[in-house]
Amino acid sequence: MTPNQQLQPLTSKELDYIADCFSNEAMLAKHCAATAAASQNPAIQQTLLGFVKRHEQHMDMLVNSLQSHSNIAPTQPQ
Repeated sequence: MTPNQQLQPLTSKELDYIADCFSNEAMLAKHCAATAAASQNPAIQQTLLGFVKRHEQHMDMLVNSLQSHSNIAPTQPQ
């Protein structure tokens, strides 16, 4: 972000989108973990566990984005 740009409060539509993204990332991580646990192939297990880690990183990025907007969020619903 450049010095001239300031964060704007997120709209309810943007918050819904972030919530959906978080839910999808959590579901994908869970499915990858379950498939890795069921797999007998170590290479596939390793790949799937890498996907789990990536989906968890995506969830962390979404949470961090929400936290960075929390100080400018309206206190009353709009």
